[in-house]
Amino acid sequence: MIQPERIERLNDQPLRHRDYVLYWMQAAQRAEDNHALERTIEIANRRGKPALVCFSLTDHFPEANLRHYAFMLDGLRQTQAALRHRKIPFVVVQGAPEKNIIQLAERADAVVTDEGYLRIQRQWRTQIAAHIDCPFEEVTANLIVPIRTASDKENFSAGTLRPRITRHLDTFIKPLQPLTLKNNRLNPSWLNCIDLNDSSLLNRLRLDRSVAPSPFYRGGAKEAQKRLELFIRIKLARYAKDRNNPLLDCQSNLSPYLHFGHISPLTVALAVLNSNSDSEGKAAFLEELVVRRELSHNFVYYNTGYDDFDRALPPWALRTLNFHAKDKREYQYSLEQLETSETHDAAWNAAQSEMMLTGKMHNYMRMYWGKKILEWTATPRQGFEWALFLNNKYELDGRDPNGYAGVAWCFGKHDRAWNERPVFGKVRYMNAAGLKRKFDVAAYIRRIENLARQMK
Repeated sequence: MIQPERIERLNDQPLRHRDYVLYWMQAAQRAEDNHALERTIEIANRRGKPALVCFSLTDHFPEANLRHYAFMLDGLRQTQAALRHRKIPFVVVQGAPEKNIIQLAERADAVVTDEGYLRIQRQWRTQIAAHIDCPFEEVTANLIVPIRTASDKENFSAGTLRPRITRHLDTFIKPLQPLTLKNNRLNPSWLNCIDLNDSSLLNRLRLDRSVAPSPFYRGGAKEAQKRLELFIRIKLARYAKDRNNPLLDCQSNLSPYLHFGHISPLTVALAVLNSNSDSEGKAAFLEELVVRRELSHNFVYYNTGYDDFDRALPPWALRTLNFHAKDKREYQYSLEQLETSETHDAAWNAAQSEMMLTGKMHNYMRMYWGKKILEWTATPRQGFEWALFLNNKYELDGRDPNGYAGVAWCFGKHDRAWNERPVFGKVRYMNAAGLKRKFDVAAYIRRIENLARQMK
């Protein structure tokens, strides 16, 4: 049984007696540890019906580009194979999700989907709920603790959310047993489906092609599992001490896979908890995976202005940044100069280049990167908008609650007031001297420069 706290009913339509139970796979693009998938099978088995899993591929997702789609399609191919192994029909159809799912719901007893908290994802669900005549359920599959169970409001900081999350961990960090679909006699031959193995698929999609696929990250559950196993085997024990040093490669690098739902945070949490690593490393990592990650989802869920400078930031940060908005900047750069790594700061340039080349910037450098954009742009509002633009364009885990919260943190979100200074006001400051105390900055710069030469 799926925990009832994970299930939210999105309409009040009655169950129908039709052809199948439909799972609209959207944010949890996997066959393993997927509560929405198991909920679909649970309903289908109870009614003696087949299940149909559908992914609706739109090439109009805001700010997504070729890099993001190449990674996503890697994962969808693996998901299709994994579902085929479980004898669960899976189809990919092209077009607007709200239109496709409304059409498929005409033959469904009920519809189940997984949760996604960005504006467009919520708009899709609202439209579908208003236009289908069978039950529509949303199931929490990408968080440890369901968002409304953890808190009924936006939380000021990790300090306020942590105890709310912690009290529920014993309830929700539990293995999810996969169900067998009893009736798999469904052949959706009437559908015009996409062949995920068609080599021309990416070329046929109308995508922003300005950012190339990452040569360092391939999508999919198998790749995510490899990275998880590597992290536990050789990095977890050092994580608490070394995670902020970009030269020591101590991070899990799972954020792109969590973003696309190629791996469940439950899978990751259970693997870490069941490992033989020291408790300090486990505690530090679970703080990031559960508390910090779910704080970002709390932000995006309860604050619909998560990408708006005036609504995303706390009042104290807005006041101090606006008060200092006209302060003289020692350095000021255009968006083009930032995007092409043409600043006076070699460490910042290296971080920007790392993101452009690989699709992922080290988390500690990401904080420094965002702080300097605040410092080097004409106004804090412009800095906020440009940081989001660059993050969403190049990061594989861009367009994600973590990304929106991470950029907002650089401008004061989920933080407290510090000593006042020019430009930053009371928002936390970071400088190059702080980097040098953490790691060998020159070595980091050389590494990224060598990487850039190798990729030419």
